[in-house]
Amino acid sequence: MAILRKLAIAALALGGAGASVFWWLTEPERLGPETLASLGAGDAVRGQRIFDAGGCASCHARPKAEGDARLQLVGGVELKTPFGTFVAPNISSDPTDGIGAWSLEDFANAMLKGVSRDGQHLYPAFPYPSYARMRPGDVADLYAFMKTLPPVAGRAPDHSLNFPYNIRRGLGLWKLLNLRAEPVVAFADGTPEKVLRGRLLVEGAGHCGECHTPRALDGGPKRSQWLAGAVAAEGTGIVPNITPGGNGIRSWSESDIAGYLETGFTPEFDSVGGTMVEVQKNMARLAAEDREAIAAYLKAIPAEPNGYPPAKAAAN
Repeated sequence: MAILRKLAIAALALGGAGASVFWWLTEPERLGPETLASLGAGDAVRGQRIFDAGGCASCHARPKAEGDARLQLVGGVELKTPFGTFVAPNISSDPTDGIGAWSLEDFANAMLKGVSRDGQHLYPAFPYPSYARMRPGDVADLYAFMKTLPPVAGRAPDHSLNFPYNIRRGLGLWKLLNLRAEPVVAFADGTPEKVLRGRLLVEGAGHCGECHTPRALDGGPKRSQWLAGAVAAEGTGIVPNITPGGNGIRSWSESDIAGYLETGFTPEFDSVGGTMVEVQKNMARLAAEDREAIAAYLKAIPAEPNGYPPAKAAAN
């Protein structure tokens, strides 16, 4: 009996130590003072560019909203995934149901660290793993623009997630594996400024990799197959390979890519379809030099074979 008692005590001690380590590793990490100091005051005019590049209205406006209604960010769009259903929240300037009471620091922590105002991990259905690569000044600009948008009352429903994905604290471990601020594609010194500008848009605010990059079992992006195409998050259909190695845009010129983002028409005069309709609508609002920069980046990145199974491609 004495041995059993000692074993039980040892098991409890080990369990307690393990729980303490887990709690320590999964602590939400906030921005440091140096990054906070670099945010600046923000400019709403510049912020609208980031808003459009990020496609904020596509997820946070009411489904099928058009015109000025796309600036009423009440949320409610659902994303059904193998992990459960994520629901885009109200991010209007409403101080109760939206983010109107958030400070710039609160907003920056959400964008760059995936941490909510009350200190909880945010789910990466909100693409902060990409936003983490944004410049702090761009985040401040976006915040300034968001403050100009109308308040809209009403809370979106909560996420409906399967166990264990409904345990937010576990996202701390996921972030250790997947949250990186450095660029995905490293370019040599002397790379044209247009390509680097495109990298900021594609890898950061535009969060193109969230859909176009295949994912590991934990849902994190496979950076070794960056933009190589993927099975759609909803589990049906594919998102195409947009590297120079993909069948989709391999033969397209930079002007072909930029033109597609502006008009929604391919060089073969096919029109944009699927979820890319919303993306193209947002990209069309950008300045021509931004679309040209995105195109230059996509032609400069490494070519990758398709990141989805051939059977999936054949089925679609």
